Amino acid sequence: MSTNTLKTAALLGFLTALLLVGGQAIAGRQGLYLALALTALMNFVSYFFSDKIALMSYSAQPVTAEQNPAAYTRVEPMVRHLTERMGLPMPKLWLIPDDSPNAFATGRNPAHASVAFTAGVLNLMSDQELEAILAHELGHVLHRDILISSVAAMLAGTITFVARMAFWFGGSRDDEDRGSPVAAIAMMILAPIAAMLIQMAISRSREFDADAASAKYVGSPYPLIGGLQKLETWSQRIPMDASPSTAHMFIIKPFSGQSFMRLFSTHPSTEERIARLQAIR
Repeated sequence: MSTNTLKTAALLGFLTALLLVGGQAIAGRQGLYLALALTALMNFVSYFFSDKIALMSYSAQPVTAEQNPAAYTRVEPMVRHLTERMGLPMPKLWLIPDDSPNAFATGRNPAHASVAFTAGVLNLMSDQELEAILAHELGHVLHRDILISSVAAMLAGTITFVARMAFWFGGSRDDEDRGSPVAAIAMMILAPIAAMLIQMAISRSREFDADAASAKYVGSPYPLIGGLQKLETWSQRIPMDASPSTAHMFIIKPFSGQSFMRLFSTHPSTEERIARLQAIR
């Protein structure tokens, strides 16, 4: 069993424990029963549908010859060439209608992978830089980072939802089996911290590994270096309305203008990534 598979199982186990404890704290025995049903549903949804939810949250559109033909004509040959070199199945391609340049990969395994990119990244990058960015995302698919990344996004959103529920439903009215209001308040405070810890549990080294894969399969680190430099500059000039729970999925941290986003950063600095790429011979 791979390290990322073990991490995914641990995250799902953490979600189960957190919701059970939270349900008991918020609404006693009834809350516990509700949490049992909720965890079963959320574990199922997290594994099978977290990628679809992430794509839907950014209004991603399929990139096919019929839909978005201009993007398809430019991107599909690059991705097909890279997947043949990497020994990967062809992923589904998605276009995010956002001018801020960025991209991410998602899915539960290479056979069910998707690569999404914004309109901004298509407009900004040269063909060589775009190919390097796509190779980076396929590197995540190759290294099987995409499942844990997608599940973590789902769990972070779920934990935040539980914290809000704790705020509105601080305890049961049943005197015999009442949840503790103090525990509910603690849940409201601690759950966002737990969400942040889930994000930080995702290894920052995955970005370095995907960068190295891009350099290897493109044949040079310099196209990605140029792409990262543009991403760093233009993602700040054109902020993206990104959710903190999914920020870790993108090739570069989205700049939404929210200082809260910094708490969820799982990306090493762009300067450090470029320095490592420059060291590749």
